[in-house]
Amino acid sequence: MASLWRAATALTEKQIDYDSVEFWSNPERTGWLTKQGEYIKTWRRRWFVLKQGKIFWFKESTITRASRPRGVIPVASCLTVKGAEDILNKQYAFELSTRTDTMYFIADSEKEKEDWINSIGRSIVQLSRSVTDSEIVDYDSKR
Repeated sequence: MASLWRAATALTEKQIDYDSVEFWSNPERTGWLTKQGEYIKTWRRRWFVLKQGKIFWFKESTITRASRPRGVIPVASCLTVKGAEDILNKQYAFELSTRTDTMYFIADSEKEKEDWINSIGRSIVQLSRSVTDSEIVDYDSKR
C-alpha cells in the first residue's frame, strides 16, 4: 500500500538524465509493445525506443525533440530478458528482470518479441556494469 501511496503522490518520482540521449533520432529499435504497470497491474500500449543503453516509452509513436518519455529503463540495470508466455499465459509475452523487479511486455507478433529480446539482450551484454534499480523511472504508474 505504501508503494501505491508514493505512486499516487509522486513522492518517488526521479528525473533520469535522458536529455543527453537523442531518442528521436536513429534509434536502435522502436515499436509498439503492451506494458504492465508497476503498481497498478493494468496493461497499456506504448511506443518503445531503445537507444544508447536506455529503453524509453511514450504514449504516441511520433517522437520529436520536445517529446517526454513516460518512462525510462537503463538497460545496464537489467539481468535477463526472455519469453514469458508460460508465466503470463499470453502470446508473445516477454519479461525484463533486474535484481529486484521483473517487468512484463507483450509484442504484436513472435518476430517482434524475438527482435526485442535480441536487441535488449545485446544491449545488456554491451552495457554489463553496475546500475541501481532505483534508476528505473515509470511515469505511467505515477499518474
